[in-house]
Amino acid sequence: QVQLVESGGGLVQAGGSLRLSCAASRFSLFSINAMAWYRQAPGEQRELVAAISSGGRTNYVDSVKGRFTISRDNAKKTVYLQMTSLKLEDTAVYYCNTQEGFISWGQGTQVTVSS
Repeated sequence: QVQLVESGGGLVQAGGSLRLSCAASRFSLFSINAMAWYRQAPGEQRELVAAISSGGRTNYVDSVKGRFTISRDNAKKTVYLQMTSLKLEDTAVYYCNTQEGFISWGQGTQVTVSS
């Protein structure tokens, strides 16, 4: 069974940075799948914030453009999300999955931005 394990979250002041990692295990098709980072704030629906294709093409939700960077290491079966200039509204639990979201969701990693 494919497993996704997110890490790297924490408490950071507004304007700070964090780098999230997502390791996929037992996912032999990792390299040919578009991967994405999602987030879910309290009381909100989960939203896709960044995606990266198998070929490395990226796209972002408008609210994080210019601040977040998604990348991947196919050899390590890992997806990263570099977050800079963090804002209070970035506070959420962050998850990774394929862009279609067909893998069982992991536990996510909490990102809390304080003023």
